[in-house]
Amino acid sequence: MKVRIGYSAWIAGVAQFFVIHAIVESAWGRPYSWSRNNISDLGNAHCAMQREPDPRYICSPEHNLMNVSFITLGTLLIVGAALTGPMWRRGVTATVARFLLAGAGLGFVLAGLAPADVNEDQHVLGALLIMGTGNIGLLLAGVGLSNDAPGPLRWATSLLGIMAITALGLFLSHHYLGLGMGGMERVAAFPLLTWVLAGGALGLFHARGSLGRGGCR
Repeated sequence: MKVRIGYSAWIAGVAQFFVIHAIVESAWGRPYSWSRNNISDLGNAHCAMQREPDPRYICSPEHNLMNVSFITLGTLLIVGAALTGPMWRRGVTATVARFLLAGAGLGFVLAGLAPADVNEDQHVLGALLIMGTGNIGLLLAGVGLSNDAPGPLRWATSLLGIMAITALGLFLSHHYLGLGMGGMERVAAFPLLTWVLAGGALGLFHARGSLGRGGCR
């Protein structure tokens, strides 16, 4: 039951994030752009012209809803990292991967508690935990997953981690490859959420009967 709660927490966290993301962006008077706007713009508390890193006008009427979603996602990521033990190997690599993934959850909580236009330093720290700590954890998870974890999840994990870390480097260096600032940020941030959703869904699907020893059933 405990491991099922962990998988369900991951699914619920990511699902509510994307639903709320769609609701909040649809409330913008000026159309919100996945290419031109950061994810964090949805949580900004004030309407204002933002000059950095790229000029854009931000006005998010439902910013409180978005920030609650950030906090909810982060909390459920931490819960999942703590309760999905059977999908992981024993050893240092798996333990570190789980701590780093939980660190990404903490990053979402910090970002939700401190919108970028209210406490930029705390918000940036949260973003670095999400896309830095979280993506390194994703990379290590490719080695740390149990042999009983679903095959597609095992082989795709490290690839997603490499893609996300590469995208983070491009985003920080302002090389967007035609995707725009917001587009490249999403390539850096969304692989982790995609993996969490897939891991929760596949893990829950295989969580039948009593938990196998060291497995993820």
